[in-house]
Amino acid sequence: MASIESVVLEVSDPSAAEAFYTGVFGLGDRVRVRESQAPTSGFRGFTLSLVVAQPSAVDHLVAGALDAGATEVKPVKKSLWGYGGVVRAPDGTICTLAASSKKDTGSAERKVEDVVLQLGVEDVKASKQFYVDRGLTVAKSFGGKYVEFDMPGAPATLTLLGRTALAKNAGVAPEGTGSHRVAIRSTAAPFTDPDGFSWESP
Repeated sequence: MASIESVVLEVSDPSAAEAFYTGVFGLGDRVRVRESQAPTSGFRGFTLSLVVAQPSAVDHLVAGALDAGATEVKPVKKSLWGYGGVVRAPDGTICTLAASSKKDTGSAERKVEDVVLQLGVEDVKASKQFYVDRGLTVAKSFGGKYVEFDMPGAPATLTLLGRTALAKNAGVAPEGTGSHRVAIRSTAAPFTDPDGFSWESP
């Protein structure tokens, strides 16, 4: 079964980006960085969702991110599904920080439990089939709106949403041009999906 080994962010300043993702979020090898000067503007078509155990962890991580140069996109608040907010990292990556719980149940721990790479695609059903044909197994699927793939033990999970819907969830305009500035290293043979997201060998 194909699975993600790491998410690779392409950035202008790898040293600064590595310090941000490791020092602020503690992501280690789950998210890697490499230099790229590829032109990009607007929404890059993906978000990095960082899931934590409770609201206080969201608050700590968002505060740390802002102190380290990130900008606020959506303020932290409670919602129907939990508690969270959105920041734009210094390299431009949109990061969602969320806890499914609305109340703290213990001491705050600045630990990211799960990393979810959310891809915004033009046709969710077509992209779902594309990935199934390449060995991915669907864990959850809601019509043509949302797909989550089963990746037990992987350092990151993959989901698909419509590009416009993902941008709306993140609080940004859906328009964007140029490079996605992201690549996925996996156990699968290299390929590029219908929306231009590249998968690479480890």
